[in-house]
Amino acid sequence: MAEMENSRDLNSVLWSGADVLRSKMDANEYKDYLLGIVFYKYLSDSFLIKVYDMICDGKPESLKEALDAYVEVLNGEDGEALKTEMKSVCHYVIEPELTYTYFADAARNNSFSREQLQKAFNNIEQSDELFVDLFTDIDLYSNRLGVGDQKQSDTIASLIKVIDNADLLNSDVEILGNAYETLIGWFASETGKKAGEFYTPQAVSKILTRIAIKGQEEKQGLSVYDPCMGSGSLLLNAKKYAKHPEYIKYYGQELNTSTYNLARMNMFLHGIVAENQKLRNGDTLDGDWPTGEETDFNMVLMNPPYSAKWSAAAGFLQDERFSDYGVLAPKSKADYAFLLHGLYHLKSNGTMAIVLPHGVLFRGAAEGKIREKLLRSGNIYAVIGLPANLFYNTSIPTCIIVLKKHRDGRDVLFIDASKKFNKGKKQNEMTDEHIEEIINLYSKRETVEKEAFLASFEDIEKNDFNLNIPRYVDNFEKEEEVDLPALLGEMKKTDEEIDKVQGKFLSMLKELTSDDASIMASLNDLIGKMEG
Repeated sequence: MAEMENSRDLNSVLWSGADVLRSKMDANEYKDYLLGIVFYKYLSDSFLIKVYDMICDGKPESLKEALDAYVEVLNGEDGEALKTEMKSVCHYVIEPELTYTYFADAARNNSFSREQLQKAFNNIEQSDELFVDLFTDIDLYSNRLGVGDQKQSDTIASLIKVIDNADLLNSDVEILGNAYETLIGWFASETGKKAGEFYTPQAVSKILTRIAIKGQEEKQGLSVYDPCMGSGSLLLNAKKYAKHPEYIKYYGQELNTSTYNLARMNMFLHGIVAENQKLRNGDTLDGDWPTGEETDFNMVLMNPPYSAKWSAAAGFLQDERFSDYGVLAPKSKADYAFLLHGLYHLKSNGTMAIVLPHGVLFRGAAEGKIREKLLRSGNIYAVIGLPANLFYNTSIPTCIIVLKKHRDGRDVLFIDASKKFNKGKKQNEMTDEHIEEIINLYSKRETVEKEAFLASFEDIEKNDFNLNIPRYVDNFEKEEEVDLPALLGEMKKTDEEIDKVQGKFLSMLKELTSDDASIMASLNDLIGKMEG
């Protein structure tokens, strides 16, 4: 109960932070300020808590107490040794006058300087490769914050004061991580189509992760890879379902630099230690990655940009990711390029789950050839049709394709989950009940009338390797037959009741009188029409 209360309190503070900026810029702009400053508070508070534990072997009563203890040691002969030790533990060091606690106190005393905050950002970015360019999207000198130095500083100071109400000292990492995730989801809702760059709805994330991790939950050192990671939420879901989450290795790549920075912050806020995260800012298709020691993974999770353009240069036919297929995904639709990249990096006993538009199931030409090769090799394990309008950036229906590297058999499970949703204001929503229904159908791997069909390879071959779900799952709901005699009987009964009421009304009209000749004339005219 206390945990839920802490979570609500933290969310409330973060929403209040959004209120400070909402009137000055749109959500896609102010998310960078809010999420970035929350992250800096996390770094600062975590540092002070660890410093205090290093000095006093315990937890401070307040961040101010931790700051005072830190200052005292720095002023003594052990100051440099402490900083060296903290650098090895945290990968960064924050000077006392650059801590969030110091900034919050200065903001309350009207002595805050945004130059100091900028210095703090710069120091973090320069402290370790992990943090390079992490705060580049936060422009503390933007006119969006107000006109003139003072207005801009005041806006940032107001935000710092609000966010300081977030009690990170007494909130565990899961509460903070979930609050941050909730905030990212809220920004996705507010920013509409731009959300596709960084967010996969949690319901879809849960389905992908639970499918990919199935049978691997007990593994220590589980590895998960998302080549189009967005904010990292899909990667982080693995933590919720693994028996040994502390050993998971996270690999992710993201083209958009702002989104890549968001993912890095998200990792730390979920308590993922630096050694267990390998993230890269780069183009997944144009340059293969990872290419080092570890190049294949237990789980591959993907929600790539749908039908994106890519170069499809002839040289890619020699690329190991694509060379076995003899053709490349078309320039105008990179869907299969992303799919093959993910499959290439899957371990032989791993599972991949990718979200794509339905076109990949039936389009011909090069895509048809790739699909046939995948089916003949037994790589496609299941196809799940999702409801329309689940995503913030598109209303089109999508599907999940589940792939395996090596398996016995070439059958494919088809699941039609297109009707498993609740209607929402902006987007349709899938509940935990809907998710469980899908996972149960996937786990049973058998034909269920109107919901699932286990197709043999021969079934698929007969359909010319077309995987369009309605070819296999008939979810047509037959309309109830009309009982015509009963309907006619009801109509006759209704007519009789109307005649009866009309007769009573006519009798009442005939009893009416008036001294006004024109009224009586109108009345008699009406009676005449009703009598026919």
